[in-house]
Amino acid sequence: MKDIDIVLPVYNEEQCLRRFHEALDKQLARLTDRYRFRILYVLDRCPDNSLGVLREIAARDLRVTVLRLSRRFGHQMSLVAGIDHCNGDAVIMMDCDLQHPPEVIPCLLEKFEEGYDVVHTLRRYDPASGLTKRSTSHLFYKLQNALSPVKIQEGAADFRLISKKVASVFQNSIREQNQFLRGLFHWVGFESAQVSFLSPARLAGHTKYRPLRLVAFSIAGITSFSKVPLRFATLLGFSISSLSVLYGIYLICVFFFAGHLPPGYTSLIVVTLFMGGLQLTVLGILGEYVGSIFDDVKSRPLYIVDEIIAGRRE
Repeated sequence: MKDIDIVLPVYNEEQCLRRFHEALDKQLARLTDRYRFRILYVLDRCPDNSLGVLREIAARDLRVTVLRLSRRFGHQMSLVAGIDHCNGDAVIMMDCDLQHPPEVIPCLLEKFEEGYDVVHTLRRYDPASGLTKRSTSHLFYKLQNALSPVKIQEGAADFRLISKKVASVFQNSIREQNQFLRGLFHWVGFESAQVSFLSPARLAGHTKYRPLRLVAFSIAGITSFSKVPLRFATLLGFSISSLSVLYGIYLICVFFFAGHLPPGYTSLIVVTLFMGGLQLTVLGILGEYVGSIFDDVKSRPLYIVDEIIAGRRE
């Protein structure tokens, strides 16, 4: 019998939790002859009644433990908090909105039994999910892979299994503030496998990755692994400086051979505005990296647990 911990981040999922737990319980019941399961819900502080629903679930299911965080730390830190509180032979991470189907769990465990330490999942979208969702997801992976040395296959999701050995690396060694887990679980290496699944449409609630949050998530992924934006800013600055020198030489030649400088007030304004915008862009790129350094230097805790509603193993 192996111990398997299931980590489930929760934020505004009141409408989905009961149905999800019922589906999860049904799937785990088929595996209890080989595995002992511990179900760990990590609740980001949220305005709905998710906490009340989780209290009901924990009262009925002795396998359940609920970690309630002191404030909203975000999806990635909720997963980190869950990993930190796991000690099983393997950890499965998944969302509880039913877009990560519990029916995939046996496939993850099958790969784990074959000796893989990390089992990634690749999401295939249901046609009902809409063109916008599929397009933004495609753009996210294209941009991430274009700028980062850590390549992430399109469709990779925060639905995965990791062995106790990999979980220990995250518990003891990887403690950076802005963790981009999809990249980090590729970066750490180890023997890995992939499992594909069809992501159904949400039954209730709303996606937490709105366009602006997705942009912020993408920036965190790029700055976590890539120096390409910094190098691009350096090359761009060098190129603009070189063109400015050449343009200055051109103006000097015009003055000596034509006797006057060419009229160009409009072009001067355009160039000035362009250079001002370019400088602000480069400063913004530098600011993203400096901000990441600033967060890590402060060494604040990655999350704070406000309450533990503890279950116990059956």
